[in-house]
Amino acid sequence: MPNEASAKQLAETLISQNLAACVNLLSPCQSIYAWQGKIEHVSEVPLLIKTNQTQYNALEAAIIKAHPYELPEIISIHVSGGLPRYLQWVNAQLSI
Repeated sequence: MPNEASAKQLAETLISQNLAACVNLLSPCQSIYAWQGKIEHVSEVPLLIKTNQTQYNALEAAIIKAHPYELPEIISIHVSGGLPRYLQWVNAQLSI
């Protein structure tokens, strides 16, 4: 997200819609990338969003709808394991 305020707003939206169990706002970082023929230098707030496969498509759609970027960075990483109680908590939050 472009700033902390928009990151918090998106995080709260995803949590309130039961699309994410937890969202971590990471420290602002500098991103440098090519976009539409120019090199861009921007400050961004990365988010780690915890969801499950069942909610992923709805989560992705909600991010695209709310995100101010034309092409937000959305990457899915499959979790093959973890603390069972934590994973149970994630699934319980998503089914409320």
